[in-house]
Amino acid sequence: MDLNTDSTKPIYIQIAEWIENEIIADRFLSDEKVYSQYQLAELFNINPATAAKGLTILVEEQILYKKRGLGMFVAPEAKNMVLEKRRSETLTRMARELVLEARRLSVTEEELIQLIKKCEGEQK
Repeated sequence: MDLNTDSTKPIYIQIAEWIENEIIADRFLSDEKVYSQYQLAELFNINPATAAKGLTILVEEQILYKKRGLGMFVAPEAKNMVLEKRRSETLTRMARELVLEARRLSVTEEELIQLIKKCEGEQK
């Protein structure tokens, strides 16, 4: 993954989201060690403090946990926690933005539902 340095989203948030994506994709499993701040810094060519900030977010959300002297590990329920967080926060935000834009464009509820169904069909 490449970080988007032109994005308004801070790099440390992008790091945290990348780790979450790896957890969702089962590339980091429960109780498995994740990259250290120095490994992440080298991997993404960023400052180790920036990488550490991304890891800290996930520790605070209890998606990762620390083992003193050993590193950071994926929490047992991390995948479910990330999925729930994304459903409740990300999808809700996206749905609000979609509804707001549909109103601006005078798209009816039925037209919006049909558009969503069409998009879903394209993904299959």
